[in-house]
Amino acid sequence: MAAMMEQPRRLTFPSLSPHGFHRVVYWEWGDPANAEVVLCVHGLTRNGRDFDELAQALVSRYRIVCPDMPGRGESEWLRDPADYVFPTYLTTLTAVIARLDATRLHWVGTSMGGLLGIALAAQAATPITRLVINDVGPTLGAAALERIGQYVGLDPIFDSFAALEQHIRAVSAPFGPLTDPQWRRLAETTARRLPDGRYALKYDPGIAVPFRAHNNEDTDVWPLWDAIRCPTLLLRGAQSELLSAATAAAMRERGPRPDLVEFPGLGHAPAIKEAAQIEAVAKFLGSGEA
Repeated sequence: MAAMMEQPRRLTFPSLSPHGFHRVVYWEWGDPANAEVVLCVHGLTRNGRDFDELAQALVSRYRIVCPDMPGRGESEWLRDPADYVFPTYLTTLTAVIARLDATRLHWVGTSMGGLLGIALAAQAATPITRLVINDVGPTLGAAALERIGQYVGLDPIFDSFAALEQHIRAVSAPFGPLTDPQWRRLAETTARRLPDGRYALKYDPGIAVPFRAHNNEDTDVWPLWDAIRCPTLLLRGAQSELLSAATAAAMRERGPRPDLVEFPGLGHAPAIKEAAQIEAVAKFLGSGEA
């Protein structure tokens, strides 16, 4: 492993939601003139820096772009929390693609980012040429969504960075057995320093408002899945409660009929920081290319 990781460029642009414009931050790795683009989209409460290790592994071949979705990371919080819905996110991602001037791109999406990838890959004339879905599927049971709803949107305050890191280790334990430096980096990119010196999480608790309004409903986007035609890779934590083994098996028989890679001992969702997980993604993205 290299002694020092290459650092991404921090870039911004204005995007639109029903209640006005908001600033979106995205992180870019590699040659900005490279036409081979990988767009990585994070999960519900996470941010674009989750993909640092994957980007580092891909940077010699691709231009990698990792947005902080609205209300997460360094992107601006929305004026009305009711706007934290998929139409807003899809508008944001369409603006990212336009800003990159990318007519073709690969997609890596974890959880929420995977669902957004499914929605866009299903569209006519989609620019997505290869799709990686990390631990999410067309069916999300209401029980699993209710469990997520028990913690999403909470706004805990931590007296020290160490206390915040312990919180991250606890709630993100299903990600896998990360190294101490990886846990620290995950905490650093999730920490928001408050004026009084204490720490909070780097996302708007308001993202929970529309989530909780619908978390007692089953999610079913099988028609979108069935419309996808690009090569697809499905990653799954073998202990995942969000993506059941039965749903993963059904996904392999329908739509893009993806390859499936399961990681034993992990839940929701594999962090794509460990070598075997990174290698699975890198090998898939590179397969079939000139």
